[in-house]
Amino acid sequence: MRYAVYAVPGIGDNSANSATALRDTAASWFARADMRDITTEPRRYGFHATLKAPFRPASGITQETVIDAVAAFARTHDPVTLRDLRPAALGEFRALVPHGRTDGVDALAAATVRELDHLRAPMTAAERTRRRPELLSATQAGLLDRWGYPYVMAEFAVHLTLTNALRGTRIPEVDSAIAAHFAAVTGADVAITALTVCAEPEPGADFHPLHVQPLRSTIATPTL
Repeated sequence: MRYAVYAVPGIGDNSANSATALRDTAASWFARADMRDITTEPRRYGFHATLKAPFRPASGITQETVIDAVAAFARTHDPVTLRDLRPAALGEFRALVPHGRTDGVDALAAATVRELDHLRAPMTAAERTRRRPELLSATQAGLLDRWGYPYVMAEFAVHLTLTNALRGTRIPEVDSAIAAHFAAVTGADVAITALTVCAEPEPGADFHPLHVQPLRSTIATPTL
């Protein structure tokens, strides 16, 4: 079992706003038969921005412990906004990336990693090897060893992944499809009003939401 803490736009929200519009647009993107071969990984993890990357629970940490800790954390942190979201290339991947200031979500992500680190089991040698530390910068390798993931703190860059790694002649087709599919929500400011605890029941299984906890100052009730 692994857990993760995500920011999932529009989850548990039935109102009409930019977050729910983005949620529904992403759902229809991942449902497209003509794109299924290049969306297998983001479909497995679910549409989200990572705040705390998937982790194995430490000894004695139960599902209830994880949910309670995230709920307590969320009640002490305020909602943030992803401003001017637009499709972008992140290496070989395609994602939605904010083009406005990201101070708020950067601080929230750093706090999530730091304050919930007690939930995480120490990284094994095999897990470290899978991260290919020889390809990381010295800073990223240090973050991997300290926090179990290399793209945190100063290396964090918030994004919502849309594709697998893309290679070959299909790239222009995919880029055009993304631009057209997400045109109605491109440039939107999207509020993140809750934290979502997700779980991977066994290696390779799809992640699914366990609990949605509103952030402080959000008028809502926990769901799931």
